[in-house]
Amino acid sequence: MIELLAPAGNLEKLKIAVLYGADAVYIGGKKFSLRARASNFTIPDIRAGAAFCHEHGAKVYVTVNIVPHGEDFAGLSEYLRDLENAGVDGIIVTSMDYARVAKEVAPKLELHLSTQFSASNSAALNFFKELGFQRAVLAREVGLREIAEIRKHTDIDLEVFIHGGMCVAYSGRCMLSNHMTDRDANRGGCAHSCRWLYSLRKDGLEISDRFRIGPKDLEALRAVPELMRLGVKALKIEGRMKSVHYIATVVRAYRMLIDE
Repeated sequence: MIELLAPAGNLEKLKIAVLYGADAVYIGGKKFSLRARASNFTIPDIRAGAAFCHEHGAKVYVTVNIVPHGEDFAGLSEYLRDLENAGVDGIIVTSMDYARVAKEVAPKLELHLSTQFSASNSAALNFFKELGFQRAVLAREVGLREIAEIRKHTDIDLEVFIHGGMCVAYSGRCMLSNHMTDRDANRGGCAHSCRWLYSLRKDGLEISDRFRIGPKDLEALRAVPELMRLGVKALKIEGRMKSVHYIATVVRAYRMLIDE
């Protein structure tokens, strides 16, 4: 059975996602999470969220996905133990060091490869499976034909984004926010500079209509049947910063489509 995976920026959104049909949710804690501006979850919140999910037959995954600097590893072992003890099913990681420590101190946590790795071929995925990863979130740039080819040559679980924002760069490789605002997108501070309005000027005169350089948001309703046929394990909705209404509406739409 394919898994519908929804975002949740706080406990209320987690409950709404599950009640409207999500098979699993992904959340961020107060540490190590890319969505620094989301409310995010304390350990007691995570424990309550995991209990709610499990009562309703759903799973909960926690993002451990900032690009770490040396000082970021302080408290990591304790944090991962807390996640395991809180009933978390798995973690979505963006550093091999996170995975290594998790295997040592919290071995019950599933390891999911973050989209920040931009995994886009079966050779890379087989490498990560050998290192203990159970699932990989594919790069958003991978198309249906590529997914079909990847599926033929690896048996690691595949997770694919189906709805939400798209980055102007490969995930984890954008420096635009850093350059323009000194906010590090790889450490939770993305200013979404690609979504600002820009114009072209020559000799002080504006010579173009204003435009955004970021791509349009992803909406893959029509691709869902094919993704299911290909044996994708999980369909992922982006949007931990989105509203309760947004999460309820989008989750319900995909739930109805999957159940058809």
